[in-house]
Amino acid sequence: MKNIHSNQSYNLAGLFTLSIRLVIGWTYFSAFWRRLVLENKLIQDEAGYIGEKFNHFLPNALGIKPIIEYLVTNPEALWWSMVSFTIIEAIVGLLIMLGFFTRLMSIGVFSLAMGILLGSGWIGTTCLDEWQIGVLGIACGFTLFLSGSGSYSLDNYFMNKNYAFTKTKWFSWLGSGSLPIANLKPVVLVISLLIFSLTLYTNQYFHGGVFGKLHNKSVKPKVEISHATIKNEALQFQIYRTEGVDVYGSFLIGIQLKNEQGEIIFDLKGEDLAKFSKKDIANIYVTKVKPGKHSLIIPLGAKAILNIDLKNYQLLKGTNYTLTLTDISGTEWTSKVAK
Repeated sequence: MKNIHSNQSYNLAGLFTLSIRLVIGWTYFSAFWRRLVLENKLIQDEAGYIGEKFNHFLPNALGIKPIIEYLVTNPEALWWSMVSFTIIEAIVGLLIMLGFFTRLMSIGVFSLAMGILLGSGWIGTTCLDEWQIGVLGIACGFTLFLSGSGSYSLDNYFMNKNYAFTKTKWFSWLGSGSLPIANLKPVVLVISLLIFSLTLYTNQYFHGGVFGKLHNKSVKPKVEISHATIKNEALQFQIYRTEGVDVYGSFLIGIQLKNEQGEIIFDLKGEDLAKFSKKDIANIYVTKVKPGKHSLIIPLGAKAILNIDLKNYQLLKGTNYTLTLTDISGTEWTSKVAK
């Protein structure tokens, strides 16, 4: 009798989470739908390639930055990862909506949401977009694992048909029905508190949302300059866009070199940078720095080494130089130049 009541309780809990199951399932399945059915976003070197979006995660990812950096520096591995990721999202999303092996798929939801949180939880121009998607996905995944599926699910259909596999212990862990745990209360409390702690920690880490000053790294572009040197009559330096809106680049409209007296050695304007030779841009990641119509475009997460020939400019020995980059917004970034 106790087991019957337990099954009825779980069936009711699964019914109550139906809307969560359908919505969370579609959010993942729709990724596959958008990328392959409505529009193919898995074609390399074409606008909208999902690998470039993945590259945007890199600058401020938490914990998984080495994995992302490896993939965006190895385009073939990145493509296979994006294909695999898309297929996994399709399978997890579809089976969650159908309620088939619900608990196993809920682990998939939890894992995918964790990846979103750690990789892109810092991105969001008007609000904490990706962070909210990540933490809510984790909480929903755990909830669906606890509840399983009730009515209106394939798990429930097969259980009602008394198929042999639904009576096994492993199905209770991977499908639906009563969880084989004697006392769930402390387990639910501990894991819920861990998820809540992860929520607070990532909210603070990415956005300062718990205490201190709020910050949003998706609002203003930031370009880091490093390894600026003058060697063999050429200026070479590395640029890396680490902040700003992910849907369009920083538009560089000025590159200027000054000596220590403040005299301008050269001053490249937007029209000059729009004609910047591609052979003088050594891109490191999938997302590429490239000349645009009126400027040099630096997408989020792009890293490249730029080379500028100085043969036609007069350089003084023993003089220190300062490099200044100017964004169309008026923001400037400077770096001392080593010789």
